[in-house]
Amino acid sequence: MARVKNNIIIQGLSGALNKQIVFKTRNKKTFVCSYPDMSKVVPSEKQVKEKNRFSKAVRYAQSVLADPKKKQEVAAHTPPGKFVYHQAIGDYLASTKE
Repeated sequence: MARVKNNIIIQGLSGALNKQIVFKTRNKKTFVCSYPDMSKVVPSEKQVKEKNRFSKAVRYAQSVLADPKKKQEVAAHTPPGKFVYHQAIGDYLASTKE
């Protein structure tokens, strides 16, 4: 992993570039590394369950946004600066805690 020093263009950059390199920022330092190969990683049963639960939360949030009445109900308890979509996901995840 290479560390970026005094490069105004790359400093603070984060994310992947064409699935070849990844920019990471940790403690105000930017690092460049190769894109991770996750093809041989097998998720655990618990990870698969959580991924499915989150997928259901996203579908729920999409249904909330599609229904004006539901959207208004969720917006009523959404704090300032937070999106209704994210609030709906949080509501679903909180209601289905295991």
